[in-house]
Amino acid sequence: MESRGAKLFGHRIHPMLIPFPLGLLSTSVLFDVVYLLTGNGKWSEIAFWMIAAGVLGGLAAIVFGAIDFSRVPDGTRAHSVGVVHALLSVSMVVLFAASWLLRMDLPGEPGIIPIILSLLGASLAVVTGWFGGELVERLGVGVADGAHLNAPTSLSKHPATSGSTDEQRRG
Repeated sequence: MESRGAKLFGHRIHPMLIPFPLGLLSTSVLFDVVYLLTGNGKWSEIAFWMIAAGVLGGLAAIVFGAIDFSRVPDGTRAHSVGVVHALLSVSMVVLFAASWLLRMDLPGEPGIIPIILSLLGASLAVVTGWFGGELVERLGVGVADGAHLNAPTSLSKHPATSGSTDEQRRG
């Protein structure tokens, strides 16, 4: 089901954005672990700024995800999975935002609660990523109609089905 959502150069914006917050937020957890192992507050300060950037990126991804989701028909399995994916994604960003806010006064000495919130957020990231994968890989949400291994580039303005044969579509 090809998404009619927000696109840039023929590709949906939401999947372009999610690697940034996921990378920043998951790496912040690694820096928190290094902080816990070494006691060096510089690592948790780095985590603090990574969380800030990751939350901002996550908010942008949520906006474009909501635009894509608005195009998924009600009453479908894709809609139900999309609701779960959205709720988990927002919850993940909220957990990291709370972790960031609790670190605000002493980023180099965050205490255990903000670190636990970040760990919970990272755990949700794995689960919501699975639901996002389910939407694309199993339910075909956002996949160009007629997509195949020899489809023309999205920059060509031609549909994915153009220039293909039945043999090419089978791969």
